Amino acid sequence: MSEKKTRVNSVEQVSDNAVEKKLREVNEDLQANEGNEKRKEKRKVSDSQTPEKVRKVKKKKKKKAPDSKENSNGSELSDAVRNRSESGDSVTGEDDFQRGLKELTDALEALEIEPVNDSQNESELDEIPDFEENIEEALENVIEDSEDDFADEDDFSDLRESEDEFEEEIDGEIGEEINEEIDDDRMNAMEELDENPDLKKHRRRKKVRKGLLIFAGLFILVYAGVAVYFMSHFLPFTTINGNDFSGKNESQVQRFMQDQVDNYTLTLKESDGGTEVIDGTDISLEYVKDDSVEKLLKSQNAFFWIQSLWEHPEITASVGVKYDKDKLDKVIENLVCMKPEEQVESVAAHPEFQNTEFVIVEEVVGTQIDTEKFHTEVHNAIEGFLPELDLKEAGCYILPKYVKDSPEVAAARDAMNQYLRANITYDFNPFTEVVDASVISQWVTVDAEMNVTFNQDSVRGYIAALAEKYDTYGKPRSFVTGYGNTVEVTGGNFGWRIDQEAEYAALTANIQNGETVTREANYANRGLSHDVNDFGNTYVEVDLTNQHMFFFQNGQCILQSDIVTGNPNEGNATPQGTYTLAYKQKDAVLRGPKQPDGTYKWESPVSYWMPFNGGIGLHDAPWRSSFGGSIYVGGGSHGCVNLPPDVAAQLYGYVDTGTPVICHY
Repeated sequence: MSEKKTRVNSVEQVSDNAVEKKLREVNEDLQANEGNEKRKEKRKVSDSQTPEKVRKVKKKKKKKAPDSKENSNGSELSDAVRNRSESGDSVTGEDDFQRGLKELTDALEALEIEPVNDSQNESELDEIPDFEENIEEALENVIEDSEDDFADEDDFSDLRESEDEFEEEIDGEIGEEINEEIDDDRMNAMEELDENPDLKKHRRRKKVRKGLLIFAGLFILVYAGVAVYFMSHFLPFTTINGNDFSGKNESQVQRFMQDQVDNYTLTLKESDGGTEVIDGTDISLEYVKDDSVEKLLKSQNAFFWIQSLWEHPEITASVGVKYDKDKLDKVIENLVCMKPEEQVESVAAHPEFQNTEFVIVEEVVGTQIDTEKFHTEVHNAIEGFLPELDLKEAGCYILPKYVKDSPEVAAARDAMNQYLRANITYDFNPFTEVVDASVISQWVTVDAEMNVTFNQDSVRGYIAALAEKYDTYGKPRSFVTGYGNTVEVTGGNFGWRIDQEAEYAALTANIQNGETVTREANYANRGLSHDVNDFGNTYVEVDLTNQHMFFFQNGQCILQSDIVTGNPNEGNATPQGTYTLAYKQKDAVLRGPKQPDGTYKWESPVSYWMPFNGGIGLHDAPWRSSFGGSIYVGGGSHGCVNLPPDVAAQLYGYVDTGTPVICHY
């Protein structure tokens, strides 16, 4: 920037020298005419005339902005010359010239061009060429004041000639030199500005803004033009009843509709994949032109046409068709999908047990037609020139009441899964039965209204199945006798029998409470084992045929003896069957039926009494001297099993309450 200041100073120096030279020439002319006596009088005249003449002097372009630096400097130069004239001093001789020259020189020294700093923009460079204009303006002011000092036209003419020569010199050598200097300064300043990053950014932003403005203007013009176009044409991607009418006008759509009548068919798509067709000729279909298309066209918003590029308007509307509705109803009636035997009911979504829990099974839409809905949709499709009608999408089927997302289905599933928390293990030693989720799931059901029910009948059925499997009470038994032969034993009061009512209450409580438990079933009668036989390997065997008794303890026979059983001829035969010892008692008196007089038909005191079937039991019979054989046929007991006293005493010591007693033939 210091180089720029130097160059400007050099321009000022050249200008000062030229001005000084010219002023000397003017002074010489003034001295030559100093003796002219008419000078003062003509000056008075020239005071009013000269300005008018001087204005005719050729002037260079001037800056309009009064506050610019160039005008300010030019004014300083002019003011310096005018001050000399306005002071009232006569322009005479060397003194006036020297004073004017000094004032002009001071004014020139006052001319300064500030150096361009990094923050100035390119517009400041335009101020440099106007320096020449300031010099010319100052010189004109000097000449104006000098012209007032001439007394006659000849002097004024000479001054004019000098002025012209000075201007030519300025325009010539000095002007060229000044212009060259100014051009160099401008180029250097431009280079410095190009290296300024802030100015570069400013330029780029300016270019970008300009480009954006141009683009925005073009976009608005194009957008508005397209909007005008779509005031009479359908928007892009517009479909009417499934037909693409993008960019089509009303007449084009009308022609299309007319062309469709001759070959129109409506394809019915059924949920099972099948299709049926309704032909337009079967229903006397024809196209009737109306204002429906025009209304559709006017209903669209052309100004917002750009939204159609992603929204893709889909219009469903009647477009002026006419057909025989009675013929259509007859065609519909004869469709295969309308025959009851071809329709399948829909199945609602519902909870279903899978693996370890209940899950929701999706609904199944059947093929049962909603007749009223079907008729409506077919009529709408034909009136809209639709090429096909999807019965499922159009809602022509009777839909299931619940779908997979229905909250009622979800609530039912959760309630049913609550029952599956329980786990009950039945102990039928050596066997077990487990009631877990897989079993309980069969007892939890849901009705058509998604009400969860614990199926009591199913639970009772399960318990009955357990009883059938594990109950032995009253069932025939295969029995291997003490003699080694196998017999079938029926009757008696011994064996397993589940109390089904008590067990139902216990099991449902376990399930509802979500319990995990291992337990026995609730029994009305008990056996001793669930293995090969229910009486175990410690029992009393009474062989009614061979009139013999065995006592087995832990599978070993440790006591046996001949016996006498009930007399069959008197109706007192000892009944066969499997029983349990009810109790045992010493020194008991056995009595027969009570007679009207209060006495008993018979009484028999015994030392060891062991009943197993009501009033029938094992006891000692000291009144007998022999046992076994066929004694029982004619001299048998009232039904009890008579034992020798010593055997009875031993047996009494072996048995206890609950010991099985097996009587067989």
